[in-house]
This record gives sequence, structure tokens and C-alpha cells, in this order.
Amino acid sequence: MKTIGLLGGMSWESTVDYYRGINTGIKQALGGLHSARIVLYSVDFQPIERLQHAGDWPAAGRVLADAARRVEAAGADGLLLCTNTMHKVADEIERAVSIPFLHIADPTAAALVRDGVERVGLLGTAFTMEQDFYKGRLRDRHGLEVMVPGDEGRKAVHEIIYQELCQGSIRAESRQRYLEIIDELARRGAQAVILGCTEIGLLVKQGDTAVPLYDTTQLHVGRAVDFALG
Repeated sequence: MKTIGLLGGMSWESTVDYYRGINTGIKQALGGLHSARIVLYSVDFQPIERLQHAGDWPAAGRVLADAARRVEAAGADGLLLCTNTMHKVADEIERAVSIPFLHIADPTAAALVRDGVERVGLLGTAFTMEQDFYKGRLRDRHGLEVMVPGDEGRKAVHEIIYQELCQGSIRAESRQRYLEIIDELARRGAQAVILGCTEIGLLVKQGDTAVPLYDTTQLHVGRAVDFALG
């Protein structure tokens, strides 16, 4: 079994799901008392969040590249970055290590393509929804057409992530707002919606809507399990 490297803490609320999900997947695959071999480096999110909103992505990239090197030095065979937004600096992280970097967008796109989805809605932080580092990869590498909410919808999705979900606050009214935004994307032609922030799955589940949801955390976890056992 390979050792999985996790670069988490952005936020730790969703990193918990990575740890639990990967161990659950290994146990289901191997049975008995088997669990995953994991190296976890969890950053302090507050300084990262400040760099995000200041637009200082080079500094954020340096912080995470250093953390990635520490994960590799601790014995990881492959690296997962447990956040969608910070894949903005994925190239810097990938250059910092010699082990495989398992990009979160790729298993998500593979699942969409497998299911015949061509036009997909995307929810995430404003950075993920508005910039091209994530949408562009889905479009250019996987041929997907990506839609995002309008101005007010993007603002609501972003604020709920940072002000509530990253702080462990799960509110029914926020779930309802997300479901309204998901329905609007579907009315505009989205065949499915990507939960493109690792915290969104804490708030919205497939049972809450008839619109097909693709939870990036769960799909990334599945990729990690396949890597560990492959």
C-alpha cells in the first residue's frame, strides 16, 4: 500500500472528511483492521485566507510548496491538496515535489465525462468560480462547459463558505440558499453541479436536490484510495 500525503487545514473542517473517507475506503477494500497509510500536514488557515483575499497568490504558493516538501520528506508517495481554491497554486506545489500530485479537478471531470455530462454548474469560492485556473482545466483538458451563478449567487456562495462552513456552522437557511442557486443553474441548462469547495458537502447532500451533484471531496478521496492500492 502506498502512503498518501495530505496537505490540509483549508479548512480543517473538510480535511477531517479526507482522513475519514480515505480510511473508510481502504477498510472497505481490504477488510479486517486495515487502514490507510497517511502523512498529514495541516496548515494554519488564517494566514492563507488573508493572502487569498489580498490577492498575494505567490506568497500563498510559497507557503504551500514548503508544506508539500515536508509531506514528501515525511514519506508520502503521492500528494493531495485538500482544497479546491488553493489549486490556484497547484503548479508551484507540483514543482516543489518529486512525487505525483493528484489534482482535485481530474477525478471530478472523469466522473462527469463518464456520466455523459457536458454542461456543468460550479459552486465554490469566488476565486474558484470567477478565475480560470479551475474552470480552464475542466474546459481545456476534459472538454466540459462550465457555468457559474450570477453576481448575487456567487457572493452568497462565497460568504457562506468563509463565514459559516469553514467555521463549522451549518445553517438550514444557508442550505436553502444554496439549493436555490443550484436550481437556477439547472434552469439555465446545467446537467449537474460540482460542489467545488471541499466544505460545501458539509452543507448540501444529494438527497437535498434532484439535480445531480458531484462532491469534489468524495471524488478526490476515491482517487486517493485508488492510488494507494494501485
